[in-house]
Amino acid sequence: MVSFKLDDELESFRSEVRKMAEGEFAEKAAYWDENEEFPAENRDKLAELGYLGMFIPEEYGGSGAPVIQGTIFLEEISRVCFNTALVCQLYLNGPARAVSLLGTDEQKQRLLPNVAKGKTFIAIAISEPEAGSAVTDLRTTAVQDGDGWILNGSKCFCTGGHVADYLMVFARCAGSKGARGIGAFLVNMKKKGATVGHISKKMGGRGLPEADITLEDYRVGPEDILLVGDPESSKTFSLLMSSFGPERVGNSAMCVGLAQGAFDAAKEYTEIRHQFGRPIKEFQGIQWKMADMATQIHAARLMVYRAATNPAPNGFPDPMDATMAKLYANEMAQRVTNEALQLHGHNGYTREYPMERMVRDARGFALGGGTLEILRNTVAAMIYGHSFNQRR
Repeated sequence: MVSFKLDDELESFRSEVRKMAEGEFAEKAAYWDENEEFPAENRDKLAELGYLGMFIPEEYGGSGAPVIQGTIFLEEISRVCFNTALVCQLYLNGPARAVSLLGTDEQKQRLLPNVAKGKTFIAIAISEPEAGSAVTDLRTTAVQDGDGWILNGSKCFCTGGHVADYLMVFARCAGSKGARGIGAFLVNMKKKGATVGHISKKMGGRGLPEADITLEDYRVGPEDILLVGDPESSKTFSLLMSSFGPERVGNSAMCVGLAQGAFDAAKEYTEIRHQFGRPIKEFQGIQWKMADMATQIHAARLMVYRAATNPAPNGFPDPMDATMAKLYANEMAQRVTNEALQLHGHNGYTREYPMERMVRDARGFALGGGTLEILRNTVAAMIYGHSFNQRR
């Protein structure tokens, strides 16, 4: 039986998170953006309440919650404070989740309890100056050195890389090409050979900047090897990428939450703003905008919830559902936040209101975790049963 209604337990959870977010995070949401400051106090509060370990198995200090619960959580946090939600996304659906799914027992015991407590932050390092959407063009090399590996290369756009304790670094076995030979290693940022370089000044999500990272003869010990790539196969790369399927669901959930926050603000504003002697909500043009915004948010939410509750045989979210949800939600969030700003008139263009910040934050969704163009290519590849991205 198909159901489009959340059960009472999940609705109660939503109410709990919304109350907490509005009470704890709303007041300083603009502060993190304005000062480009990592919301550490919010991270610590969430860790104290047990939210950061939501997806970590119970035996490693988490609660082992289902994807749909984390989806609702990210939606409600994004509705109030995007920068705090971005931190949560990295804790819930980022490298720690990959460690939970693919790591050794020793790695899980050593890292995950501290992730759940907010004491260890693991960032992702995939993109390079010449390998963004074309991730299989990455040049960072891994050369075996006894029971360890030596990494050399440059990474860019590492979200939160400047405050990370560890990086999950994608690197290729020397001599391999394309998707073959790509594996992942855990880099301790306190060890010699890992250096933080330029930190980007971003348009949105300014509370969690992106850093360039240089790896120069960095030695990965056996304890920090996640998965070594096979020079003759792309299976390891495919497995690593599938472990980030939940990241697209989380990204989509944040889009829904941000759009809902913008919609709520627009509704309130159109009720109190008067022009021509009456509230502007009484004008049909305003009503149509609000109706369109509500419809688009509702459609995106249903797509995201479908992706969060419809796993593929391997246990990860169904790739088609997750990709379509991100594609639609990314574009929806841009449309809705832009319309919400328009409904505020010139006030929406000022920093006295949250609209201009929401518009800036929404724009980044369509770039991180797969651009809109790459997402369309991915959907097309699943339609036709083969990729069109390979060089001829």
